[in-house]
Amino acid sequence: MPKRDRRGSTRERQSWTCGKNTPFVLLARVADNARIKHTAPTRPRRIRAATPPPQRTDVRLGQIVRVLTDHAMVAVSGVKIGDEIGTSRSEVWRLIHELRALGVEIEGHPATGYQLRSVPDLLLADVLAPLLKGGLFQQIQHYYKIGSTNAAAMEAAAGGAPEGSVFLAEEQTAGRGRGGNRWHSARSTGIYCSVVLRPNLPPSDALILSLAAGLAVQAAVREIDARVNPDLKWPNDLLVDGKKFCGILTEMNAEATRVRHVVVGIGINVNQQKFPEDLREIATSLRLASGKEWSRVELAAALLKSLDREYRDLLQKPNARESILRRFAEHSSYVRGRNVHIEENGGFEGVTEGLDARGFLKVRTAHGVRTVVSGTVR
Repeated sequence: MPKRDRRGSTRERQSWTCGKNTPFVLLARVADNARIKHTAPTRPRRIRAATPPPQRTDVRLGQIVRVLTDHAMVAVSGVKIGDEIGTSRSEVWRLIHELRALGVEIEGHPATGYQLRSVPDLLLADVLAPLLKGGLFQQIQHYYKIGSTNAAAMEAAAGGAPEGSVFLAEEQTAGRGRGGNRWHSARSTGIYCSVVLRPNLPPSDALILSLAAGLAVQAAVREIDARVNPDLKWPNDLLVDGKKFCGILTEMNAEATRVRHVVVGIGINVNQQKFPEDLREIATSLRLASGKEWSRVELAAALLKSLDREYRDLLQKPNARESILRRFAEHSSYVRGRNVHIEENGGFEGVTEGLDARGFLKVRTAHGVRTVVSGTVR
């Protein structure tokens, strides 16, 4: 049943497609019902301590990395770094220690100056921003550790965060997949990214955004290494050699006919070399699939640029929807001619027969063609 809020309104949580593995959630407020009566609680309630909000990465850490990268061939004094980022020499010393604790290899000390041993593969705003000039995704918020980038992005979007806001984390402690499933988020080995969008689209078009995000991931991976050819599993997973390396979670806040905001969350296994025992048979990483280490910075930049292109085309080009559906089908072994089992209403089996005009999967069964709007596809 819908949950009632403190004002007497109801909030409905409506899941579309793939049942417990649903790719996106629509949150819609229903009109206030003034006749609802509120009664005082009959027993005292235990008040839980509020969970502290995640701490954004100190932007000065990224600024130090940028300064050291710009002067990669020489040692840079703490005084010069402090002048560049607007802080004291002693504070620079403290921030250098913080960077080292986070795994950034910095040589030197206050007397001789500091020098990067290698450019860190951290998704810092100051590292990514120069690669994204002129695009939609300019406002980057970075966290070394967070519960869920999607949860942070949804909260920020509700508070008025502008379109194009990006939330990136080195590690998630409560990363979410579809249907509330947990996304394994090992530290500094994957890309855990959520973006805020405010499209002028009806809520019924939400699935198209998820399919477009899948195409964006595929294009970004192939841009970095054309030998890797991801398979798109409807509606929002990407696989290599039959194992999942990427999942997409799209969440929406909307009225009946208008989208307020959408958060597209993308989790990519990049450089993981092992997985928990319960995931080893179904999960992989780009490193395991290709046999080489990947630059997360390069891949994240390629991803955001590719997602930018797909999103702009969807809003601006008249035939973009048809293009997304056609290209998704072309790059997916699951959309047509695949024997599948659908875990829906007791389950049924059939052969996939393409996508309908909304992007839902059609399956031909012994009793005719059925459209999959919820349930897990296996």
